[in-house]
Amino acid sequence: MAKYSHTICINAQKACPMYDWNDLRFFLELSRRGRLVSAARKLHVDHTTVSRRIAALEHELNVRLFDKSPRGYQLTDAGLRLLPHAEQMEARSNQLYQDISGKDARLSGTVRLSAPEGLGAQIIAHHMGQFRQMHPDIELELMAESRRASLSKREADIAITLARPTAGRVIAWKLCDYRLRLYGAKSYLDQHAPISTIEDLNSHDFISYIDDLIQLPELRFLEQIVKDPHVVFRSTNVLAQYNAALDGIGLSIIHCFMADQDSRLSPVLPTKIYIDREYWLVVHEDLRHVARVDAVCRFLTGLLKDQENRMIGSI
Repeated sequence: MAKYSHTICINAQKACPMYDWNDLRFFLELSRRGRLVSAARKLHVDHTTVSRRIAALEHELNVRLFDKSPRGYQLTDAGLRLLPHAEQMEARSNQLYQDISGKDARLSGTVRLSAPEGLGAQIIAHHMGQFRQMHPDIELELMAESRRASLSKREADIAITLARPTAGRVIAWKLCDYRLRLYGAKSYLDQHAPISTIEDLNSHDFISYIDDLIQLPELRFLEQIVKDPHVVFRSTNVLAQYNAALDGIGLSIIHCFMADQDSRLSPVLPTKIYIDREYWLVVHEDLRHVARVDAVCRFLTGLLKDQENRMIGSI
């Protein structure tokens, strides 16, 4: 592909230089992968070439674009300002190729998705084969954890959240409703006092989150059901809570899309105890129309629509 020169002014104290578009390819890949070796492998070059091209770009722009840490290369504020411009230029270059050549430009590249761990592990990960068939050249990175990822700092390209964001340069839409219920293993229920009313729960054991590590207010729901519950096990990890419930040590509030599929668990007072929540898809407005990001957004939107009945539960 021919080399193109573009001008982007990052530091207003220095006249905007002319530079090679190819330098931005190295910048984009390192920003996505965070490590020289990984970026080099994707670009089919040596890691020293990536380092050299980044250094040249920083010299021409008179800024530092990355900070190096034990976690890899992190974008600086200047790098974060450059990123949407580079993404747009890449998208326009792909569109130009498709329009002029008359060929379909295959969607490719890396997209990082932040999603709640239960949804990520139990729903999204189980449909990666379908996604790969649709988009074999898109590498999807899934951050499945119960914390907020910053889209403005580009910790992720897309986030699935438990509430609609109220600030930031983002675009968001509701994916679906989902429901949680109180469940117990049959082994636990058989060995403890029967539960006929909510008051009966006061004599039972529970599994929950670690209070001072809960970052999301939407996860504080056990105290809404039982006043001063007797918690015998706590974890920040949804799957750890799920497995502890299976082991019969206590009752746990679990997503219906997880527990309804497991015959070892039974819902407790299912018509009286349930919690409804929402999943929202959030993307930074600078990335909304980047082709690979749009492809992932469309896939997730369709997937959660198809899973609508499972998300809300069978009872």
